[in-house]
Amino acid sequence: MTNAAAIADDRPSAEEIILYEKDATTKIATITFNRPDHLNAPTAAARLRYADLLRRATVDDDVKVVVIRGVGSNLGSGADIPEAMEMEADPTSLGRIRELRVDDESAINFPPPGSYRHGAMITQWYANSAAGCRSLQEFKKISIVETKGYCYGWHFYQAADADIVISSEDTLFGHPAFRYIGFGPRMWTWAQTMGIRKFQEMVFTGRPFTAQEMYDCNFANRVVPRDQLEAEVDKYARACARTRPTDTVFMQKIFFELMKQSQGEYMGSMLTALFESLGGTAHPDADALSLDEDTMSAGINNAVKSNDDHFPPDFRLSKSGRRRAD
Repeated sequence: MTNAAAIADDRPSAEEIILYEKDATTKIATITFNRPDHLNAPTAAARLRYADLLRRATVDDDVKVVVIRGVGSNLGSGADIPEAMEMEADPTSLGRIRELRVDDESAINFPPPGSYRHGAMITQWYANSAAGCRSLQEFKKISIVETKGYCYGWHFYQAADADIVISSEDTLFGHPAFRYIGFGPRMWTWAQTMGIRKFQEMVFTGRPFTAQEMYDCNFANRVVPRDQLEAEVDKYARACARTRPTDTVFMQKIFFELMKQSQGEYMGSMLTALFESLGGTAHPDADALSLDEDTMSAGINNAVKSNDDHFPPDFRLSKSGRRRAD
């Protein structure tokens, strides 16, 4: 069995992970992340489905607002890291080739190991909306992200690119990559949204921010108790769906897109991809944890939790770690 086949066999399909429904009467569609036993981690295939669904909703005249939420206690903690590491170990695998939207892998010769393109191919691809990372940025309808529990990594990208973020009080925002890699593809947008001083604090400490902190720095629009979250999101969605015509919304989104591009939003994604592509040249500190093959073989969850304990409780990424006393 090939490595790609092994990856596919023990993970749900993209259609199972990313659910989609729409109500043509209200013109509200819902994208739901449905993998609660893995903190709603999307596979590479699920991210591509997500990108395709947003493109479909942009074209669909039955949709004016898209609500994005997660099943269970969390919006999500980021991508499927074990899958990503498996594909990183073999970038020429069928899974990685298909993530790059190449359907006939036998027709290409992947750049060789040691070349810049061998590692940069995927990080540069993530700046493309079709890859499923910044797809919400180019969505031309109204987007509302409902955050709760963990809003980390790839899920943090979605909150950053949304038009409106409604958060439960218990949400934690951030990106584990700041602790283990150093960069995240949407850093430019985060710095602009949060303010550079607060964002620098997040990057340099690696600590997650609470919902109230994100509200205070203008990232979240509303913070409500968990039991009021869905009702608040529904209130916002229905209000947005009943304002100006969809054509007007489309024009409004183009206005905001022009504004963001004048501020360098896409350039920011390209620059971050460049830094990530060169990440292998960074010399590690002796006591730093890296998401390398040795870490993976020892068990990534155990390694991350052990590293978390080196930080003050309110700087820890895991909810259980934050509850533990020193």
